[in-house]
Amino acid sequence: MTPVRTDIQEPTQGPAAEPSRSVVTLKSPTGTAIKADVVQSGIGPKVIFLHGLVGLNEHWEDVVRRIKHKAHCTTLELPLLELRGDDCSLWSVVDMTTQFLDEHTDGPAVLVGNSFGGHVALRIAHARPDLVRALILAGSSGLIERTMVKGAPVRPSREWLEEKIGELFYDKSAMNPGDVDRAHKLLNERGGARAMVKLSKTARRDNMTDDLGDIACPTLLIWGRQDIVTPPSAGQGFTELMPDARIVWLDGCGHAPMLESPVPFAQSVMDFLDELDQRGIPRSNPR
Repeated sequence: MTPVRTDIQEPTQGPAAEPSRSVVTLKSPTGTAIKADVVQSGIGPKVIFLHGLVGLNEHWEDVVRRIKHKAHCTTLELPLLELRGDDCSLWSVVDMTTQFLDEHTDGPAVLVGNSFGGHVALRIAHARPDLVRALILAGSSGLIERTMVKGAPVRPSREWLEEKIGELFYDKSAMNPGDVDRAHKLLNERGGARAMVKLSKTARRDNMTDDLGDIACPTLLIWGRQDIVTPPSAGQGFTELMPDARIVWLDGCGHAPMLESPVPFAQSVMDFLDELDQRGIPRSNPR
């Protein structure tokens, strides 16, 4: 593995410094208006970050700070646990994310996805390769996944959530107590826990083994060696089934490497962006 740099500079001024925040309205497959939070910053090739089931835009902040001097970064936060009925599925989220890319990005982007967000990115790359310049996957579902929601109570206690969220990390000190509080609030609202279980089930039912060979775009996997949700065998499986994939292993790291190991994660992203340019992978679609 490439030696980890610890001197990555963070821009403090100029066009890469100040993020812009907005709310975009997307239409779900049932016609419901879904509001998504969007944060953009940086200059350079387009990179879109997609979160997991209990993820937030802010979970990407440490990585974005370190790469925004060479990439235009967009974090997209959909209210996954507020989805209901037929809108509460992997396919609905794929549809709305595709809609965002069609309406709010100009040309193909590098999609970065963690866990459920990686699965969404894979499905978009399979169905709409014109929207995807490359993929970066971290603990992605879609191949091998250990469910974290089996036996989830209808109204989970904070203690239960702290234990489950803690399992995402190798170093439990990397877990933010505020994330536990937020998840506790969302999952105790009417339908929140059911939404998480339903989204998880739709992802587990969508095994992509037979489709991965069709995804031709360059793919970088950034995987924690101590990930117990999507174990190392899952990361290795993606590299074996996808035609243009390689993997960076992060030691002492679990299922959320952007939180637990942001410096090597950011370095890996920047190295990959450089590699895409060196290979001549276009930043825009031919006119």
